This record gives sequence, structure tokens and C-alpha cells, in this order.
Amino acid sequence: MQNDIKNKIIRIGTRGSKLALWQAEATAEKLQLAGFATELVIISTKGDQVLDRSLDKIGSKGVFTEELEESLRDGSVELAVHSAKDVQSTIPADLELLAFMEREKVNDVLLSLDPNFKLERDRKVVIGTSSTRRKALLKKYYPDVTTAESRGNLQTRLKKLEDKQFDALMLAYAGVHRMGYDDLIVHTFPEDEFVPAAGQGSVAIECAKNLGSELKKGIKEALDHTDTHVCLLAERAFLKTMEGGCSIPSFALAALKPDRVSITGGIVSLDGRTLLQETMEAPLAEAAALGEKMARTILSQGGEQILKSIKEQRGEV
Repeated sequence: MQNDIKNKIIRIGTRGSKLALWQAEATAEKLQLAGFATELVIISTKGDQVLDRSLDKIGSKGVFTEELEESLRDGSVELAVHSAKDVQSTIPADLELLAFMEREKVNDVLLSLDPNFKLERDRKVVIGTSSTRRKALLKKYYPDVTTAESRGNLQTRLKKLEDKQFDALMLAYAGVHRMGYDDLIVHTFPEDEFVPAAGQGSVAIECAKNLGSELKKGIKEALDHTDTHVCLLAERAFLKTMEGGCSIPSFALAALKPDRVSITGGIVSLDGRTLLQETMEAPLAEAAALGEKMARTILSQGGEQILKSIKEQRGEV
């Protein structure tokens, strides 16, 4: 690494929640091992500030990323660290996703303060979740379950669980594990039924396109996990073609095989009654094209009607 790059302090923009800080600190640690000096810059986003409404009510596009992206533009930070599943499907033309860090286990899980809690198909329980996808899939596979809104960081949601606002809390395993709450996990949803959101379990690193090429190269070498990156190329291409963000109940999970990539993706109606899901594979070099093909297939099978119905229900058309 050239000395002028090595001596550069990499300012890392991050949200201020404990999980976001964990992700930013993990990023900083890898950069420091590669010889960079780092500094964390905490930035509050709209998604952190507005907690009394669900994501689809506040306009979820960029709700957790917009302010971080402005800091990239004005040069107050060199990098922005995001949960990959929170990154909007289309990145502004002056920015780029430089790296995806190695993915954690992708499953959705249930947390409960009762270690004997059992999730059963005909059991009437209340589950806290802020995810449109999780709500819709619960309606499909567990029709007697009632969902309750649970916006806020993990600690805020756990407080709601303690206050008995719901019987269990549904979250991504990655965040639960990173925060050390594995002992509260009472159920792990199989990823072939509860297919995760595109990018779930990975950390995305964003930068301005005009950041120096040598600096970008050094950062990518320090942070990027090649296998994860290939999978997320497919998943994000699917998401972009579906024109969906985190308020749309679509899902996508890619996996690598020898010299090939496979992807399972689809969409579920808000009432859980209609589920469209397919699995396809292609050579590694065609990961993005595979994601696009999967989305077009789902849209042609009835996905367009599901998306139109969702927009109508939300008064967007």
C-alpha cells in the first residue's frame, strides 16, 4: 500500500445503534489490520428518528441510508456502513457499493423470554416484527399468529418484549448473534420457507465514486468477501428488477455451487394467500443477469399484480 494512502484516516459513517456500531467497528478493525487509520462518525437517519410509524408509512426508500449518503457526497466521511438488507435497490449514480463483508447465517429467528415457547401452526400468539416480508410469510405459514409493530433498535424491541407487548420477537439471526442474544432464540425459521430479504446477514460498504481509485482498491481488498459479493450481485439485481425496497414482501437468497450460482426468490401477497417462489442457477459470471431473470419470471407469474395490489392498498396509485 502506498504511504499516502496508508496514512489516510478513513472516516466511517454509521448509525448510532449498538448493532450499527458493531458493524462499523468490525469494518474499522479489518481496515486497521490492512494498515489504515480509522475514525467512526455517527449519523442519525430518518429511520432512527421516526419510530411511531411502520416503514411503509414513512417512505422506506433510503430510510436508513439517505443521511449517510449525503455525508459521502459532502466528503465528511469516506465510507458508509449499512446492513445490506437496508440498502435501497438503486444506488445514486455518484455513489457505489464497494464491498460486501462476509455473510452471517441468513435465517430469521424468534426470540422469547420464555425458554419453553413453541411456535405451532394453530397457536394464537402475538409476534413483534417491523418487516412486511415477515408479516406476510407468517400469515401464510402461521395464519393464527397476530403481528405487532416493533420499530426501533434491538434493545428497544427487547424492552417491548419484556413489557409483554408481544409473546415473541422475530428478527434476523445475524443481528441477534452479533449482539449476543443467542440464548433468547427459541425458533429458527427454515430459509427455504422464510426466504430472507436480499442481502440479509451481510454488511454493505458504500463510497463516493470519485474516491481515489487506489484508496478504493485498498479498502475493497481489506473488506470485500468475494463469495458474498457474487451472491449479493444476484440478490440485488433481483430486488432492483422487482423495484422493491424493504417495504415490499419480496425475498431472495443466492448460494454458490462449483462454478455456478443459484438463487431462490419470490414475493408474497400481504395477506399471505399468494406466494410466488422459484429457484434458478447460472454460471458465476452471470450472477446479476440471473437475478434479473428470476425477477422477470416472478413478475410474469403474477408478481406484477401483487405489487399493484400492494400499491393500491397503500394509496400509491
